[in-house]
Amino acid sequence: MSQKSELVFVPIEIVQNQILVIRGKKVMLDRDLAVLYGVETKVLNQAVKRNRERFPDDFMFQLSVIEANGLRSQFVTSKKGGYTRLPFAFTEQGVAMLSSVLKSKQAIAVNIQIMRTFSKLREMLNSHQELRRKIEDLEKKYDGQFKIIFDVINKFLEQDELPKRTIGFQTD
Repeated sequence: MSQKSELVFVPIEIVQNQILVIRGKKVMLDRDLAVLYGVETKVLNQAVKRNRERFPDDFMFQLSVIEANGLRSQFVTSKKGGYTRLPFAFTEQGVAMLSSVLKSKQAIAVNIQIMRTFSKLREMLNSHQELRRKIEDLEKKYDGQFKIIFDVINKFLEQDELPKRTIGFQTD
């Protein structure tokens, strides 16, 4: 009897929370990817180093000391208080390329989920931009008509602020 290996399902929310914007690019850090892939960060980085030609600068870059300091609480530091090493950040293309150097079933399954998450984020961003554009177009087109409506609403609000006369039995 053959055993099926259980593939790890990673909820999209977990992947979304690990996507950061660094240098204006959406990236995932080596340590977060290593956890998702079920390998040590050292193993992930060794696989990348053995295949460095697959990871140009627009696929992967190492964080500067200043960038890493901005994320200090999230990184392991040495006993002297400095970093044991600066983390690597992988763009969407870099994450896709990782699937060619990490060949476990878990790495492949997780990689598919990460790619879906990046696509979902792109779709959400596009839909928000489209909605914003439509609202701005409506504001420009109907600005005068909306002004009349807002003027009427403001008059009603002003009336609500006037003191109300007392209702009920009153004693002197």
